[in-house]
Amino acid sequence: MKVLLGAFGDPGHAFPMIALGRALVARGHEVTLQTWTRWQEHVEREGIAFAAAPEYQVFPSGPEPLAFYEAVVHATRDTLPLLKRLKPDIAVADILTLAPALAAELQDVPCATLIPHVYPHGEPHFPIYSLGARLPRTAFGRSFWRRAQSPVDRGLELGRRELNDTRAQLGLPALDHVHGGISRRLALVATFPQLEYPRSWPEHVHVIGPLMWEPPADDVELPPGEEPLVLVAPSTAQDPEHRMLRAALRGLADADVRVLATWNRRLPPRPLPVPANARVVEWVSYARTMPLCDLVVCHAGHGTLVRALSSGCAVLACPAVGDMNENAARLDWAGAGVRLPRRFVSPRPLRLAVERALGESTIRERAAELGAWAASHDPGARAAELVEGLATA
Repeated sequence: MKVLLGAFGDPGHAFPMIALGRALVARGHEVTLQTWTRWQEHVEREGIAFAAAPEYQVFPSGPEPLAFYEAVVHATRDTLPLLKRLKPDIAVADILTLAPALAAELQDVPCATLIPHVYPHGEPHFPIYSLGARLPRTAFGRSFWRRAQSPVDRGLELGRRELNDTRAQLGLPALDHVHGGISRRLALVATFPQLEYPRSWPEHVHVIGPLMWEPPADDVELPPGEEPLVLVAPSTAQDPEHRMLRAALRGLADADVRVLATWNRRLPPRPLPVPANARVVEWVSYARTMPLCDLVVCHAGHGTLVRALSSGCAVLACPAVGDMNENAARLDWAGAGVRLPRRFVSPRPLRLAVERALGESTIRERAAELGAWAASHDPGARAAELVEGLATA
């Protein structure tokens, strides 16, 4: 069959969609991925046809920024010729990428949604998404969060109205439900089921496991020795001062560990302290390096977090912003790591958190359990089966 994929260009969204495209190609399908041009070479290397996505400026950091939904209208109209030319049997849109989904609806093409993180639509008693609070354990806690949902509900209703205004401009009918950017026919949640709170799942939502892909990278030399290996893996987008990286290098300087740290091609604003037990490199292959590690220190971006857990590594999560807080809370709840709130990210607290993560056998055992789950499941194949099922329904 012919499949059109559409993904936001940040690595956390583009990489899982490339992984899905690779799985579909392996099953003999003709796949086109519409995303940012920075990934064209990598997309084509996987046997996937590339289509450039509109890259409208929707934040006030550039000239002539557009309102979000104004950009969606333009992007949808720009995507329609691609739909008409390809005539796909099905489309799959990233949760942040509305244009392919709306264009598919205009062309009567069935469309699924790929959610490359934990499911954002919670039960009434769940903590507000991205605040970083854990699932309540008492009736009082559940009641508190039910009452706290009112402003969230108002925001979701505002989003529904704005999306319906956008749909009206495109000639599409209004929706009577919130989270209108998530398909009601098929939603693929690409995370560990162990990171999802217990709930009643809608029939169309499937937690398939992490979809992982990374660009090619050379191997790096590990620090010598037999001590536990700690990988410090900062976000590629957050923490511009490299606060977490500096805290880790200083805090672990005389610890009984080896440290491999990367600055992820984001030059530090000033020289980094590199102790004798550490190596600092520009870039590292997580797929090949994390299985050699005992602990990963990161900001808890979803892609880095699930790659570490898939490798059986315990994680020290130092969330910077947004859904990193949610990911850190889910990690803590699942028992596979430790979280260190941003306000405590300094050398001494970080070292204590590392010692706890390495020293508590239950944390290491739980991380190993998730690694074993990942080794025995193929999320790409499962996602491809579900996409095929929707296309032939």
